[in-house]
Amino acid sequence: MAVSRTPLIAGNWKMNLDHLQAVALVQKLHWTLKDADHETGSVEVALFPPFTDIRSVQTLIDADKIPFAFGAQDLSAHDSGAYTGEVSGAFLSKLQCRYVIIGHSERREYHAEGDDLVAAKVQAALRHGLVPVICVGETLEQLEEFGASAVPVSQLKAALADVPADADIVVAYEPVWAIGTGKVATSAQAQEVCAALRAVIAESLGDEAAARTRVLYGGSVKSSSIAGLMREPDIDGALVGGASLLADEFAAIIRYQKHVGV
Repeated sequence: MAVSRTPLIAGNWKMNLDHLQAVALVQKLHWTLKDADHETGSVEVALFPPFTDIRSVQTLIDADKIPFAFGAQDLSAHDSGAYTGEVSGAFLSKLQCRYVIIGHSERREYHAEGDDLVAAKVQAALRHGLVPVICVGETLEQLEEFGASAVPVSQLKAALADVPADADIVVAYEPVWAIGTGKVATSAQAQEVCAALRAVIAESLGDEAAARTRVLYGGSVKSSSIAGLMREPDIDGALVGGASLLADEFAAIIRYQKHVGV
C-alpha cells in the first residue's frame, strides 16, 4: 500500500533577522496564510531561524498556537563540554525544536564540514530526539565531472551509515550550483536525483523507511517553480532560502496546491 507523505515546506533564514524581526515575520506569515484560508494540515511548515531567535519564535508559536514547526540551522556533534560557540542538541531539544539542518552546503564549503562530521551530527540529532534534515548536493564542477547524482548519493550513504531503520529523518537535495544563483534544476533533473536518494534510503534503512521519508528540493525555490517540482513523485517539499524571508512569497510557496493547479 502506498504511503502518504505530508509535504514539508521549510524556510532556512540563514544569518538573517534578529529576534524582533523574526517575531514580526512569523506573525505576518501566519496572518497571510490565515487570510488565504490555508488548510494547515495539507502542508507542514517548518522555520529555521538563527540560534538567537529560536526562543522568541518558540514562545510566539506556543502562545498563539501557530501551526508551524521550527528547528535550528546546525548543531554540535558534541552533547556538552569545552566547545566554545557550539550549540548542543540537548539545548535545542529543550527549546522544543523538532528539526535541525545538517550538512548544508554552506557548512560544507565555508566550515569544511566533511562526511564524517555530518554523520556525527546526524547521530547527535537523533540522540536528542531531533529530526535531522540531511542536506546533500553537488557543485557545478562535480556535476560536470561525476554526473547528477553521484556526489549526493555518496554523501547520503555516509550520513546514514549508523542510522537505525526506524529513525525519523528528512533528506534535502540542494544542487550547490542552483543556490542563490536564480538557476533551478528542472523538475525532471530534480526528480532523477531525488529518486536516486530514495533508493539510497531503501538500501541503507529499508523499503519502509524509503516510503515514509520525505525528500526535499532546495535551490532558489520560488512560487513560480514550486508547483512543477511538487508534481514529481519523489519530491515531497522544499528547503527554501531567500524566498522564506518574504512573507507573501513564502506563503505562496506553501500554498502551491491552491495558487497553481497541481
